[in-house]
Amino acid sequence: MMGWVSCGHPFCRDCWEKYVSVAIEDGVGCLTLRCPEPRCNAVVDRDSIDLFAKKEDKERYSQYLIRSYIESNKNYKWCPSADCEYAMEFCEGGDEECYDVCCHCNNGFCWNCMDDAHRPVDCETVAKWQLKNSSEAENTAWLLVNTKPCPKCGKPIEKNQGCMHMTCRKPCGHEFCWMCLGTWKEHGERTGGFYACNTFQKNKEEGKYNENEDIRKRAKKHLEKYTHYYERWAGNESSRKQAVKDLKQMQNDDMVRLSDLRGATEAELKFITDAWLQIIECRRVLKWTYAYGYYLPEDGDKKAKSKKGFFEYLQGEAESNLERLHHCIEKDIHNYLNKERPEEEFKSFRAKLSSLTTVTGNYFENLVKALENGLEDTSSQEACSSQEACSKIKSRTSKKGRKDYG
Repeated sequence: MMGWVSCGHPFCRDCWEKYVSVAIEDGVGCLTLRCPEPRCNAVVDRDSIDLFAKKEDKERYSQYLIRSYIESNKNYKWCPSADCEYAMEFCEGGDEECYDVCCHCNNGFCWNCMDDAHRPVDCETVAKWQLKNSSEAENTAWLLVNTKPCPKCGKPIEKNQGCMHMTCRKPCGHEFCWMCLGTWKEHGERTGGFYACNTFQKNKEEGKYNENEDIRKRAKKHLEKYTHYYERWAGNESSRKQAVKDLKQMQNDDMVRLSDLRGATEAELKFITDAWLQIIECRRVLKWTYAYGYYLPEDGDKKAKSKKGFFEYLQGEAESNLERLHHCIEKDIHNYLNKERPEEEFKSFRAKLSSLTTVTGNYFENLVKALENGLEDTSSQEACSSQEACSKIKSRTSKKGRKDYG
């Protein structure tokens, strides 16, 4: 039996099947497959593939077609999650500055930079923050703050006890004072003993303060600031990941048990899932507010100080409500998982958790809007706690539309 494509060059069916099968086996290049006649450029189209290819080859060819279409269209991107096979369409409209989207697999990411979702922080700030977290500069700052160079060999030495008498490691063995870096032979009771250094204090009072000490002091302040924001950034990310695990456990185990105990349907217990989703989203937002806060100017004019205070107020109010919500879902719910409780108590718990979920969402939406607005409306601090001034933050969604393809 003979077969051909649009050019009409005839080849037997067995030859066509082998030709197509080898091309598909080689990969995505099969999408530009040509007629096997050496001097012919006729395209082997989809209809020809369906005619000559085996079932499994047709499926692979279809996958290549979909992938090619997605990767050649700027309005489509693959979800960056390692275990996800969905692609997403980015629908224009809404807030032009918001690129956070969420895949059908629940993975949130930024359409612009393809990093994790980071609203309300812009992509540039995220890039700076992540570079800083991986930079050797922070290790250098730690060494500068916590060590001093041996005056003889120059190797960094860390002070791990209260005594000012330092001895460099062998083979150097130089003994010196931690405070003034002078040789220890010149120290004793007259200079303050083992736990003080009058020479250092005298030099400081006379304005002979070592320039290196000024550098160390500034570096220490910088390192303390960075550590403050980084620990809270990392801590909220850890809490977010744990909340994701807790949600899965709740959906797989606890919801079934609770449904059996309460005789409630999945829809009637949805308020619990909503609470966990709100916590996960708020932990993500709170994490990135600490990166935002790190780069917020601390010193300057009255307006800069006002913005700093406004930011800390908004962040503190949002975080406080999130902690109450997280505590309620983690602790209080166990009262209803292991034993029968009166129906009225469970109704009260549902009302409490639903209210906390809504209020927490309101506070975080208010925080996000304020940060995206550059904290310009510093006069509205009193309005921050007003539920009417906020709209509920929508877990797993963004202001941009999206569609999932899998």
